[in-house]
Amino acid sequence: MAPPAPPKGPPPAAGLPAKVPSIPPNQTLYVRNVPSSKIQKDDLRTALYMLFSTYGPVLDVVALKTQKMRGQAHIVYRDIQASTQAMRALDGFEFLGHELKISYAKGKSNVVAKLDGTFKMVNPSAAANVEVTELQQSIFNAPVPGSASQANLPVKPNAGPVDAATPESRGVKRGRDDEDEDEEDSDVAMEEDSDDE
Repeated sequence: MAPPAPPKGPPPAAGLPAKVPSIPPNQTLYVRNVPSSKIQKDDLRTALYMLFSTYGPVLDVVALKTQKMRGQAHIVYRDIQASTQAMRALDGFEFLGHELKISYAKGKSNVVAKLDGTFKMVNPSAAANVEVTELQQSIFNAPVPGSASQANLPVKPNAGPVDAATPESRGVKRGRDDEDEDEEDSDVAMEEDSDDE
């Protein structure tokens, strides 16, 4: 009997799964194993910013504490070289007692998309389905102030009759003499301290 033929093709890499998805280099890094239970969200974002900004200009740090995003963060750099350098240096870095696992993000960050002009709303049909009330319609369809068509505006309802001639309906105006007296009382001469002694 002949020995079995060796398998054709390159040998599988030890320790890697059969199919590893190849993610191209990106300006956004996906960070896993981020501690989130013992630190406030703002403090976590600041600490991540301070850590990652040593490798280049960081545009955004997204670290949410929702059930779905807990323990994860996205760090957005201005260029791919900075994100690559940070990923190589900090992958496996111990951060607040946890070893960080860093890879490139699968997609482009919204911040980067807005900067290069390719940003698109995730659900543009939701903006079209907004219900407009009559009040909103009257505000948006109102004539420009000072135009001739202001005679057709609805009359504003009043809470009650107000007579502008009565002092109760007007505010109290202070004279300039009152202001000068108040300022004179509040001015205090500063004492000279001599620290030369």
